[in-house]
Amino acid sequence: MTPHQYPCPGLKTWLAGLGVLLAIVGCQGNGSSTGNQHGTPAGGSILVRSSKETGPIRVTATTGMVADLVATVGGGHVRVQALMGPGVDPHLYKATQGDLQKLSTAEIIIYSGLHLEGKMVEIFERMVATRPTVAVTAGLPEERLRRPPEFAGNFDPHVWFDVALWSECSRTVEAELARFDPAHASAYHANAEALRTRMAGLDAWCRAEIALIPREQRLLVTAHDAFGYFGRAYDIEVIGLQGISTVAEFGLQDLTRLVDTIVGRKVRAVFVESSVPKKSIEALAQGCRDRGHDVTIGGQLFSDAMGAAGTPEGNYDGMVRHNVSTIAQALR
Repeated sequence: MTPHQYPCPGLKTWLAGLGVLLAIVGCQGNGSSTGNQHGTPAGGSILVRSSKETGPIRVTATTGMVADLVATVGGGHVRVQALMGPGVDPHLYKATQGDLQKLSTAEIIIYSGLHLEGKMVEIFERMVATRPTVAVTAGLPEERLRRPPEFAGNFDPHVWFDVALWSECSRTVEAELARFDPAHASAYHANAEALRTRMAGLDAWCRAEIALIPREQRLLVTAHDAFGYFGRAYDIEVIGLQGISTVAEFGLQDLTRLVDTIVGRKVRAVFVESSVPKKSIEALAQGCRDRGHDVTIGGQLFSDAMGAAGTPEGNYDGMVRHNVSTIAQALR
């Protein structure tokens, strides 16, 4: 393929970098990986940290939610860097040259799983041969996962919207860190136990706040169907204009159908998402106004990415509290 055949100048460089990374990990291991019931690698070939390594464990995580979980469980014994920052859509994300470097120098790679990072699956499958490469959702029982019929038989990956379910993901992180670094296993266990206690309180608060919304107004309308676990956990109906993944497109028929629902039920507000363009929800709101129903945009929710570092929404607890408060205030 000649250079002018690439659709954009940076693509050739990215593909070349990916090829180098895959060649490196292919030489370092046999390239095989063990799958589990969620279609994610079960772990790497390196089980214990080398005695030559000192300082915090170098962990590369994908999303902000995963990075926050690992940093909380690992405490001072880990140094975590996230590939995806605020406003980034993990469904569409492709690894950059810088990401490939971060992955190749990490001691452990931890990602969300359940095909959330769909365009990075091949990288994870190859990296598992040379270092622990783990999905935090790998230990969740299938009966607690959503399998929406429109998602082609796959599980809904947005598990962090059910606080109690996301809390269970800390067990996978705890076990992986303890296996890799047994000298600090007790610290990882204590940190994970404290996290689970705190999340139990957060889960109860979410339930109480959503319960204050009148039953007839308990309808959450967002850009894409990311809040299914949230709806199931906290007893609120959820409708997304797009499907589970933002890769799916919405059409005029989808828009019309949702306008009919909002107007018919006199829903007060719809919500934009930080990682999805606003134009779809703005078109939805305008469609309702054209029908004589003045629906408002109730605020911005953090769905597939957290807020900026240093802001209240820049950690998991703050993101959840922001979302719930924004929903409750707009719909009450």
